[in-house]
Amino acid sequence: MEKIRKNKGKIIAGLIIIALLVFTFWYGGKAPGTRGFIVNENIKNQVESTGEIVSDSAIEEKLPEKAVVATEKEEQIKATEKKEHLSATEKEELAAELAKKKGLTGQTVEAGNADYSKSKGMEFDSKTGKDKYLTDPVPEGKPIPVEPQDVQIGNTAYSCTISISCGTILDNKKWLDPEKEELVPEDGWILKPVKVTFYEGESVFNVLLRTCKQKKIHMEYRDTPIYNSAYIEGIHNLYEFDCGELSGWMYSVDGWFPNYGCSRYQLKDGEVIKWVYTCDLGYDVGGGWAVGK
Repeated sequence: MEKIRKNKGKIIAGLIIIALLVFTFWYGGKAPGTRGFIVNENIKNQVESTGEIVSDSAIEEKLPEKAVVATEKEEQIKATEKKEHLSATEKEELAAELAKKKGLTGQTVEAGNADYSKSKGMEFDSKTGKDKYLTDPVPEGKPIPVEPQDVQIGNTAYSCTISISCGTILDNKKWLDPEKEELVPEDGWILKPVKVTFYEGESVFNVLLRTCKQKKIHMEYRDTPIYNSAYIEGIHNLYEFDCGELSGWMYSVDGWFPNYGCSRYQLKDGEVIKWVYTCDLGYDVGGGWAVGK
């Protein structure tokens, strides 16, 4: 006791220094609770039972690999809520912005024009505002759908350009079915742009079907009477939902994503067809408006 009394001043000074260090550590932003994540309960118990001081890096190393930083998780939730509450116009603006960022020039997101569509022959249900195949009005200046059963294929030959790309998967591999990873080309191209022949009255579907057969590219589709068109389920063995619940195949012609099936788009000479794989319902390729408002 005599020894403690003699060194009382030193002991008090030491305690003050320790208190200051603890205060600096906690309020200086180094403490786990202030850095946006929660310390794993097992690590906490380890510290309490053994008295071992665990460094920040050690704590982070012991956290589960899939643990999400709280602040990041909050941002993700806010971003999701914001996207879910976007209006049709805001979604179209977002699609245009994404297209610009990705260099998808020429891809448009115009709203449909009912008066224009009616003047070109589309007939709409007054209650739904859609035609009998559930198609919304097309933007002014764009071709209206042509029903395949009304078309007679002629002998006059024309040419168009067609390409097939799954490049968006390269940016979203975390969503990709692991069994499909080896199917994705390193550059994303399944078929680079190539000029092909088509005949008067043929549709985008006709050209895709023939080109895939000629190039020996796998392609699977199903007929969808409700939309009066073929629906492309898979190309190159990459199917809808293989890279997320919003993934699948879409097509554009001269930079525009039609809001109707590929069997109903009657081609014109010199047009450019692009088949692209989307991982976000079209919004990652500039064609979100085409799949629903």
